[in-house]
Amino acid sequence: MRTIARLLCLVAATFAAACGSPREAALPAGSVVLVVGDSISAGYGVEPDDAWPARLAQRTGWHVVAAGINGDRTSGGRERLPGLMDEHRPALVLIELGGNDLLRGIPAAEITGNLDAMIAKARAGGARVALMAAPQPSVLGAVTGLAAASLYADLAKRRNVPLIEKALPSVLSDEDLRQDAIHPNAAGHGVLAERAFEELERSGVVATP
Repeated sequence: MRTIARLLCLVAATFAAACGSPREAALPAGSVVLVVGDSISAGYGVEPDDAWPARLAQRTGWHVVAAGINGDRTSGGRERLPGLMDEHRPALVLIELGGNDLLRGIPAAEITGNLDAMIAKARAGGARVALMAAPQPSVLGAVTGLAAASLYADLAKRRNVPLIEKALPSVLSDEDLRQDAIHPNAAGHGVLAERAFEELERSGVVATP
């Protein structure tokens, strides 16, 4: 029996390792969530209540602070984050940045370095962190469907943070959900919020009913 028990433990440990890190603890309703982002999180071209941070707040019961600035890059988010942390004291920092860097050809190492510094700063301030991946600019992807830039998955795995990987690329791949090549319309923001919710739910950040 002891041998069988040991084998079962070994199988369980192997399975857990294969499945990655343990699930995150769910963030309760009323928690302050700070979204640091660019025009996507600023709600460019749509009403504030239609932008995805507001939709996510409705879906989760969180108090979501949308700190998006049109045209912002990871360097700008890195510079802004300390003041935002002091002002809002969030339980979770959700970083939606990097799209403008990628469009301008900023090296992946620089983008990753800025995001990594933001993760460290947020954690030092007592917050948990999640990343939202931006799509890799691609002529082929614009036709066949965009995919997230690989740097996000690499960083999320290395720093053990939840990743919203497919939500934004999938929305920006659908012309019915866009107002232009890089911005969701109101319907797109609704879909983005729902897909972000689903990915956060799978990671455990959102409680499963």
